[in-house]
Parts: sequence; structure tokens; C-alpha cells
Amino acid sequence: MQHVEFEINSSCQKMRLDVFLSEARPEFSRSYLQRLIEDRHVAVNGGAARANYKLRAGDRVELSIPDPVPLATAAAEDIALQIVYEDEAFLVVDKPAGMVVHPAPGHAGGTLVNALLHHCSGLPGIGGVERPGIVHRLDKETSGLLVVAKTDAALRSLSAQFKDRRIEKEYVALVRGRVKDLRGSISSPIGRHKVHRKKMSADAGREALTYYEVVERFAGYCYLRLFPKTGRTHQIRVHLASIGHPVLGDKLYGGKSPARLRKISRHALHARKLKLRHPSSSRLMVFDSPLPEDMALFLNKREETAAPCL
Repeated sequence: MQHVEFEINSSCQKMRLDVFLSEARPEFSRSYLQRLIEDRHVAVNGGAARANYKLRAGDRVELSIPDPVPLATAAAEDIALQIVYEDEAFLVVDKPAGMVVHPAPGHAGGTLVNALLHHCSGLPGIGGVERPGIVHRLDKETSGLLVVAKTDAALRSLSAQFKDRRIEKEYVALVRGRVKDLRGSISSPIGRHKVHRKKMSADAGREALTYYEVVERFAGYCYLRLFPKTGRTHQIRVHLASIGHPVLGDKLYGGKSPARLRKISRHALHARKLKLRHPSSSRLMVFDSPLPEDMALFLNKREETAAPCL
């Protein structure tokens, strides 16, 4: 049994207990953490609490994580994976757009977890029963690099690197409109939308920071590099939408784009680069992923028909 304690500061007050824990320990699903709360593996100020408890500054949250148990709810499936790197401790997968990371209602199979259980026989139990070895998240339609731990020690090391912001991440995106500044940052809190519960909002919640650079400007859209320094849910998509430049194809945050910009069938966001320390040796490692075909084709087509407007 692993025990973890958190001291709540003012930036986290009024957050639901289960939401806070899912962001503090992203290797576990929110539903798994809710079960831990229900089973009294979570205490607030020494006593039991409900998942919807609103945290207050100064609260002390204690989380007891049971030892992993064999995964029983997801089946191993022979699904092809693009493995960028693998050793005895962890692997890096280049996830295609459209692949769900872990099983959920409506996605019981065909997920990255199903594929990983077939590829790595030792993964059951790593990181809880629903997301074995998954260290961080990528949305279904976001393509690119994703880290998977193969041992509990690697999971702890990699999760700590993400939590302490020691892992450097770079994304690329196609966004609507002409971004005025060639370089800049977006700093606004991100939290659950007050009305639309499947959406996040950039007007309240936990602090979030994203840096960006314009790679090239075209008529009606721009090609950006993005460097998120925090890891909030939907962070890049929410931040870009908040400054009036939503990711092309983003049905949740982008609204309706002009017809000529609807040539891509998913939100055009790609996790291109990761820089991290090896969980065993601490060796610095850098991983890259090429631009996916749909985004590359979009750029090629636009370059032929629209002169860059730098």
C-alpha cells in the first residue's frame, strides 16, 4: 500500500476532491480514484470525505493506493503499435489520431491499453486496474508521443517528472486566424466548464501556462509550435480558443470554420517531441514524431493555393 499526502493551497480551493486527485495523480483514472474515495482510501483532515467535497486552503488530503491487482476488465488485442522506443523500463508510442487511450463506456475495445496488454505481458496491474502503465494523457483525436511505464518503479519516476514539470513537451497545431505575435504565452487558469461538463474553461480553476511560436502564417490559418508548461485537461485547445485562434477541426472548442478550412477531419494537434530522464539511469532522452499525414497534406495543399502572409 502506497501512502501520499497533499497540503491544499489557495490555488486548489473549491476544487472537487476527485478532480484534484485526478490532476495530482494523472496516472490514475478519475473513476478509479472515486472508487478509492468510496472505499475510504482517501481522508481529508483525518476523516472520510465524499468525491464531491470542495477543498479548502489548508486541508490535508491523504491518499492510500492499494497494491496493483491483475487487470480483468480489458482484453489483450493484437493491434499494431508504432513503437518509437522500448526497453525493460518503459516504452514510447506514437499514437494515431482516433485511438482512445484506455477503455471507457462506448470504447471497451480497440484502445491503446488493449494493444499494450497484448504487446507487454507484464503490464496488468501497473498503475491501477484501468490504465496499466499510462503515465499521461492524449485526447482521442490528438496524435503523437505517449509514454508508458512497464514497471511500478518506472511509473513512479516518470509520473514524478511530469508532476514536477521536468519533462519537456512540444506540440504542433494548425489554428484558425492570423496569430499576431510570432512568439508569446497564454497564462490563464483552466477548470471544468460551469454549464457544459464535457468542456473545460479558461476563466477559473488551476493555473496553466502555454508558450507558442508561429512557424508560418497562411491565409486564414497559422502553423504553430506549442510548449505547455502545465498539464491541464485540454490545455492547449482551451488556451488557443481563449485567444481567438482555436485548433482547426476542434468540434468542442472551435465553433464553425470557413468551408475551405474544413479539410481535416479531427482537431489538428500533434504531440511532436518529448524530452525526459530515463527512469532507471537518469540519462536525458529526446523523442520525435514526424508530422502526421493528414496535417502534412493539409499544409501541402494550402501552400499550393494560398501564398504565405508572414
